[in-house]
Amino acid sequence: TRVLSAEQILSHLDDRFGLLTGGGRAALPRHQTLRTAIDWSHDLLAPQERTLLRRLSVFGGRFTLEDLEGVCAPDGVPADHVLDLLSSLVDKSLVAKQDAGSVACYRLHETMREYAALKLHDAVEEDLLTERCAEYYVTRCSRDAEQARYHLVEWLGWLDLEIDNIRAVLDGCLSRADYRRCLALVGSLAWYWVTRATTEGVRRLDQLLALDPSDSEVHTGAHFMRGFLAVLQADPASAGPELDRAMAAARDNGQRRLLVEAQSMASVAANMAGDRESAARLLVDAQAAGADLRDGQAMLAVLQAQALHAFFTGDLGLFGSSSAHAEGLSRETGDLYTLEIWLMNQGFAALAVGDRGKAQPRFAEALRIASAIDDRVAQSYLIGGLGCLAAAAAEPRLAARLFGAHERLRAETGASVNAILTPLLARATAEVDATLGRTTFEAEVQVGTRYERGAAVGLALGETGEPPAEAPRAGRHAPLAAREAEVAHLVADGLTNKQIGTRLFISERTVENHVRSIMNKLGFSSRAQIAGWIGGSASRA
Repeated sequence: TRVLSAEQILSHLDDRFGLLTGGGRAALPRHQTLRTAIDWSHDLLAPQERTLLRRLSVFGGRFTLEDLEGVCAPDGVPADHVLDLLSSLVDKSLVAKQDAGSVACYRLHETMREYAALKLHDAVEEDLLTERCAEYYVTRCSRDAEQARYHLVEWLGWLDLEIDNIRAVLDGCLSRADYRRCLALVGSLAWYWVTRATTEGVRRLDQLLALDPSDSEVHTGAHFMRGFLAVLQADPASAGPELDRAMAAARDNGQRRLLVEAQSMASVAANMAGDRESAARLLVDAQAAGADLRDGQAMLAVLQAQALHAFFTGDLGLFGSSSAHAEGLSRETGDLYTLEIWLMNQGFAALAVGDRGKAQPRFAEALRIASAIDDRVAQSYLIGGLGCLAAAAAEPRLAARLFGAHERLRAETGASVNAILTPLLARATAEVDATLGRTTFEAEVQVGTRYERGAAVGLALGETGEPPAEAPRAGRHAPLAAREAEVAHLVADGLTNKQIGTRLFISERTVENHVRSIMNKLGFSSRAQIAGWIGGSASRA
């Protein structure tokens, strides 16, 4: 502080061990620099404690005892002694303990992680630990991926705890062009992309396919998932080509279930694009390909394509009955993701014909499921649907607030408005606007945009009353620090981390740390969500 301004200090914090090299002349040597201060504590550790501490730097976020034992345990140390070593580091405040529900997890403070990483480099263990960590998470994710859709609450809960570590592994594999592990990780995280982070999934899949765009057997699933995510975002122009590639590869490689799923999803995309002829043809192809397959996942995919084709061709009776039939299949298998879809479909079918008594309980159950698995696209659609119900029930202020909450959540996911919801929403919006008057209507919509996701779900279900208080203008970006707010604005402007660093005269790594902190504070998982939040803040200002 004697020679640098606060802004200059901030811009150098990515190299904190080079920055903090001074101290009072009267201070002891170990107090004169940050590194020597930590060195003093480090040198007091037993050899095995030092080994464990430096190896913990391989984790990008929180970790559990099981993670530690799988990646970092010093060679030849019994499992019970590893816990003793960890306990000692926690007692010495070198490792922080955090509870995630009923699971104890741990984290290195950022300064300590940077220090431990330097020690890992000095010990020539970086490559060894990077390899161990990558193999550990690829194995864990791949092992659980097949059954993940039937245990979404538990599996997504584990991913929420581990996602920073998995992202760090994925980034490392991409930087090393480790295609095998990239493909395994991205494929294993399919249900995370579908529910929690659709925009991030699109970006990761684009990175992966650009890394090796060949049409081998292993690419079939990647092309299918890229098309699936585009359909969720109501982007048929992007979905069509990817699903065409998935169908061609699945035929060539004899992957029948994937062929049926790709044909079914392609039918949905064609309907979204207004190409009814292609949609009908693809649906017939999917029904034929899956006729004797006896595969539950393929059957549910065909039923969804059939239901949506009925909707787009105006047969609301078939749309509702197909969804009701499929609902039973999803309940039998415990497939919560498709169950919420069938309930949502039935709610929309009932709403379209004015049957509020049938629509409301289906929307409500679907929203509770979507909230339990944190399916953010579905939450936005269902809140919009319940807003339409509020309008039909002569609750215009509630309806307007739900419309505002729907729009905020929709923007955060990067999705366009659902094709089924669009006409219902347009009609209900016009009715509420006319009832309240434009000024009151717009004010209530703005109130709705202030609800965070959990509060918006509570509002839609009748469990939340008053909206959160609006922050004063000068502090509208709270809880972000000033620099984080600057970074968030530049993210919203579409700048990369490197471009943001150049603009703000800070390193790319510092930008990465700020973006991670922003996501942690706001509960987000993608840059698109940051952009949507900034947009909402600007409109409220």
